[in-house]
This record gives sequence, C-alpha cells and structure tokens, in this order.
Amino acid sequence: MIQLFFTEEPPDSPFEEQDFGEPRAYDADFKGPIADRNCTDVLCCLVFLLFIFGYILLGLVAWIHGDPRRVAYPTDSQGHFCGQKGTPNENKTILFYFNLFSCTSPSVMINLQCPTTQICVSKCPEKFLTYVEMQILYKRDKSYWEYYSQFCKPTAKPLKTLPEILLDNDCPTAIFPGKPFLQRCFPDFSTKNGTLTVGSRTLFEDGNGKTRNVIELREAANGINKILDARSVGLKVFEDYATTWHWILIGLTIAMVLSWIFLILMRFIAGFLFWFFMFGVLGIIGYGIWYCYQEYRNLQEHPGSTLTIYDIGIQTNINMYFHLKQTWFILMVLLCITEVTITLMLIFLRKQIRVAIILVKEGSRAIGCIPGTLLYPVLTFILLSICISYWAVTAVFLATSGIPVYRVVTPQGQCIHENKTCDPETFNTTDVPKVCPGALCNFAFYGGKSLYHQYISTFHVYNLFVFLWLINFVIALGQCALSGAFATYYWTVNKPDDIPPHPLFTAFGRAIRYHTGSLAFGSLIIALIQLFRIVLQYMDRHLKNAQNGVSRFLQCCLKCCFWCLENVVKFLNKNAYIMIAVYGENFCTSARDAFNLLMRNIVKVAVTDEVTFFILILGKILVCGIIGVLAFLLFTERMPTIVEGPTSLNYYWVPLLTVIFGSYLIAHGFFSVYAMCIETIFICFCKYSVYVFSAFHGSLRMEKMKTHVVSWLVELLLPECNFRTVFLWKETLLSRCSLNLNSKEVICARHRKTKTA
Repeated sequence: MIQLFFTEEPPDSPFEEQDFGEPRAYDADFKGPIADRNCTDVLCCLVFLLFIFGYILLGLVAWIHGDPRRVAYPTDSQGHFCGQKGTPNENKTILFYFNLFSCTSPSVMINLQCPTTQICVSKCPEKFLTYVEMQILYKRDKSYWEYYSQFCKPTAKPLKTLPEILLDNDCPTAIFPGKPFLQRCFPDFSTKNGTLTVGSRTLFEDGNGKTRNVIELREAANGINKILDARSVGLKVFEDYATTWHWILIGLTIAMVLSWIFLILMRFIAGFLFWFFMFGVLGIIGYGIWYCYQEYRNLQEHPGSTLTIYDIGIQTNINMYFHLKQTWFILMVLLCITEVTITLMLIFLRKQIRVAIILVKEGSRAIGCIPGTLLYPVLTFILLSICISYWAVTAVFLATSGIPVYRVVTPQGQCIHENKTCDPETFNTTDVPKVCPGALCNFAFYGGKSLYHQYISTFHVYNLFVFLWLINFVIALGQCALSGAFATYYWTVNKPDDIPPHPLFTAFGRAIRYHTGSLAFGSLIIALIQLFRIVLQYMDRHLKNAQNGVSRFLQCCLKCCFWCLENVVKFLNKNAYIMIAVYGENFCTSARDAFNLLMRNIVKVAVTDEVTFFILILGKILVCGIIGVLAFLLFTERMPTIVEGPTSLNYYWVPLLTVIFGSYLIAHGFFSVYAMCIETIFICFCKYSVYVFSAFHGSLRMEKMKTHVVSWLVELLLPECNFRTVFLWKETLLSRCSLNLNSKEVICARHRKTKTA
C-alpha cells in the first residue's frame, strides 16, 4: 500500500542530500519528543518580553492621558462634551448641526467632520422655522425666540440681522423637524402615500432665500432614514435572540457533538468522503461537457451559426457570447482538459492518495487517544480575545489623548487655510474669514504639543505591531503544543496504554518554558509581513485618486506577492513548530530541517494537504448543513409534530444564521486541531522514513528482494498497527534475514507477540 516509501528510488527523491541537506542521523533509542532540552532563541525571547513590557507601559500611559468619554459623548464645535455630568451641557445630551446641507454623508457627521457649526441641545427641533420668520413672529410673541434660542449659541440675540448671524455663526438660518439617533439630531424622514417627507412636507425654506425639497435633504444626509429604521430592526433582532437563545445553544451543542462524531468516524469514512468528493467533481465536469456539447450542436443547426467571437468583438453584454457556438466549443474543450487532468492525477497519484487517506485515519485514532486536544481551541479563543480587547482599549485611549485641536473647515473645501490649526475664540478677528468666506474653526481631534502627543501616531503603529505579534504568537503556541501532544502519540508503540498522562499539558509547558523565543521569532516574521500589507492597504486607500495606472498595477502586484509570502511563511512556520516540539531546537534549525524534509517529500506533501483539505471542507459543510436544515425546520415551524419551536419570530433568519455561523466556528475549531494532528503525524512519518533510509540505504541497494518483501510486510501490517510499529518491523527484518518471510502466519504471530510485549 505504501511501498512508494520504500522503493530504491522513491518518486520524491528523498536522497537528494546535495539539494536539501543531510538527513538527521538514525537514533535507535529515540522515543519521541525530547524531554531534556534547553532554552532556544533566548535573545528573541528577551526582545519579545521587552516589547510586551513596553506594550503594558503604553497602555498605562494611554490610560492616564486618554478619556474614553470623548468617544461615548458627542463633542460640539468648541470641544465640549454633550451630556457630561458636572458641565453646563449636562442636560444637553444631543448634538445639533446648524446647516445639515453642508454634510455629505452620515459617516461624516458621526465622525464630527461636518463643515458646519455644532452645538449641544436638550432636544431636536419639532417644527419648520427660519430665522427671518422667527424675527417677524418675535415682535408679536417673545416665546418664538425662547424656542429658537435653544438651537443657538448663548451669545446669540434676536435682533441680529441675517448677514450678522451668518458671519458670527450664532444661529442656524432654519430648523426643521428631527429626532435623535446616536445622540445627534437627524432629519425626521417619513413616507406619506409613497412620498418621502420631513414633518409632512416635501418643500421648505432653508433660511437663505432658497426653497429646498426633501430629496436634497436626504442626499445631504445620505441615507439617514435607513439608519434610523435600523434602530427598530435592532430591537426586533434583540427580541428574536431573547426568544431563541436556548434553541441557539442547543444547536451549537449539537454541532459540537456532530464534529466530535465526525472526527471519531473519520478512520472509517475518510476514503469514502474523498472519493465521493472527487467522483462528484468529475461527474459535475462531465455534465458540463455534455451540456456544452448540446448547446454547441443546437447552435450549429441554426442559420448564422458561423458568427465568431472575432466578428462581434468586445461587448459589455456577456449574454451575447453565449449565443455563439464558438463560446460553447471553447468551454467544452477547457472542461475536457480539466476532466482529463484530474483523472490522470488520480491515476498517477493513487498511491500517494491512499497514504494520505491512511494518515487521515491515523489522525482520527490520535484524536480518540488524546480527546483533550479538542478543548484547546477554547484556550486559544480566550487568549485571542484578551489580545484583541487590550488592543482595542489601548487604541481608544490613544485616540482620545490630549486637548482639543481645532482646524479650519470650509463647506466648499477650497481654501488656502483649509485644515490649518485655529483658535475658536479669536477666529473671527483673523483674516481667514475674509480670505475664505464661510470658513469655520471647528473641533477636529484631540492632541497636544508635548513629547507624548507628538508621537501618538508612532504609538498607534506600535500598538498595532505588538498586537499582530501577540496574535501570531498565540496561534504559534497552540500549534507547538498540539504538535507536541500528537508527536508523543506517534512515537508511542503500545497505544493507548503507554501514552504519558496529560501529553497536551506537558507539551504546552515545554513550549512556554523552553521555546518562547523560537515561537516569538516565527510569529515576528509573520507580524512584519502583515504590518507591511496593512501599510500597503492604507496607502492604496488614501492615494487612490492620485495614482496612475502603472502605480496601481505595481501596488496590486505588491499586495498579491506579500499575500502569497504570508501564506508560505505560515505553512513553513507551522512545520517548524512541529520540529521544535519534537527535537527542541531553535527556530532557524527547525525551519531548515522542516523545509528540507518537505522538499524531499514534496509530492506527498501536496497530496496530503489537498486530501485533508477536501475531507475537512466536506466535514464543515456536513456539520453546518445538518444544523442549518434542522434550524430552518425549527424556526419556520415546519416540524411541529416532532418538536414545537419558537413562534412569532420577527426575522427567523437571525437565529438561523447565528446557529449556522456558530456551527461553522465550532467545526473549524475542531477540524483545525485535526488538521494539526495530520500534519504532525505526516512530519513524524516522513522523518522516521528518512531515519530508515539513512540507516539501511546500502543494504536496500544490495538486496532488492528484501526491499520488496519488507514493502509487502508493511502493506500487510499497516491496517492493524501504527506507522512506528511498521518501521520497527522493517528494521528487525533487515537485521535478522533468517526470518521466514514467505510465511504470513509467522509474521503475524511475531507481530502480535511484539505488540503484546
């Protein structure tokens, strides 16, 4: 079955030592992960701990200088909080915009970047009223000014003319009905007889002598009505969660049980799943070939079928190409090539595929012997949650550090003083309002001139970098701990009796005690690549309009290259962590050995990864599909005779999608452990095969007959024993050639005797 590992010249050329280094010397006393080991990559460990210490100090300093209330409370144009206790705005919890037409989108308003005066008010306007109308009505009734003054600055007076009001920005030129959302006054949009209105009006005065319609206001607000409606949707979603939360937990528990059962049964159904998937793909492609042929034959019988793609040229309507027989012929040829390629790969790689399936089955046995490994993703989730929370809190405190900084803003956005720092108290006495009519001095952000505030941007980058480093370190720690536990399983001859107690806990302790530096080294490389990718994405977003075609193409190539580099480094690091867990060497040595080992077995690596990928994808689809179907039948009340589910749901898809997404996360967590198990067993398998080849390569060349007999023995014993036992038997046979190899009964009897002993 796996004689490709033991032939004189294996397909993967494992003896090309001149290209991929010398294999590790054979050690007959090697019993698994080395217990007596030393600390590795101590310098990187010290640097990592130093960065963590600096990260903690940064959090403390940001905690001292930051004020998260600046995020919780809206801020007016003077930098004062709306609704903060102990301030004049304590009872004014809502932010009001003087000229909403100056705002271009809700995101601009929420980010306090709308180029208009903003003040804190206790409530939103309830009616239409312009400043000129208020002045006329004020002469008869003083209460009109009392109402209008709620939306003006404290220094405003009702006797000022409209030009004076516009110059001083003391009052809005007009107010119209609104309602609070996110502690800000937004237009009170509503629909009347299918027509969008504000306060039952479609037309209104803006106070500047212009008549505006509700469409203009909606364009200025850019979809505010949908955002306001989201509040009611959110309440309905909350009601659905309150009704179905226990059913959601039951669904997630069933998903956990299904994932566990799937992993346990993998030793029996792995081959079936893979071949079912592959033959399904071949069947779908075959159906596509048949369909393309039918369409090609039907179009060939029509008049004008001689029209080609060259005749019609480039068309924006893609459907036009599907009326050409040439299109279907090209698709048929491509599908035929794909069908033949997949078929040939399955034929010529059938041995490697069989070995990969056996590895998958062996992984299922390992999970069954060490079931505690399936709980490790919970620890990873907790550690990642801590890292993410600390990064987010630190980022908020850094963003809110300092004193208010004011910048010049203009509605038109065309002014030589745009974005310059200004003082709101003396702004009207400067030349800026004269040079830039309509310019305002509004609050922009929090900052300062101290050394700390000057390096806020650097601290943000440091916060992001250490966050990426910690995230990758947590993932690396999990991979090293799991690989150590599964390597212990692999090198144990008598399973499960001789497996040491708590192998996962032991491997986790070894990784923390001896290899923190090596794990930090590997995660540092990935963090640097990810940081560079984020910088590229940031530059692309902020320089998109200023780039030409060539620069955009180069940037796209860079992003693609670094994406590929990140995935390659992750793959190599994962295998390096396996070597660290087994042999306890530093990161560079382990990475080199892992790379050489993978290159010696490159075909088996590719086949094993693909087989594992297909099987695990099918497992995730199976788990999510079963839970999704059951949840759909339950939440849509389509199986009342079996179980009575929740009734009167506002949106049944809310708990349904929650259950499906949660099931996918659970299945992904379980199967990620399983994938790590297969990878570890595969690396140990390849490593030990190198041992055997190194020790007995000469005798294998001289005695080909013994090689074939040993390969036959491996295939005979493989279904009932582990890989380690098979290789031990191979070693025994080569050293004791007097054994009667023609008698299967003697071989099986000796195998059972060895296993019992």
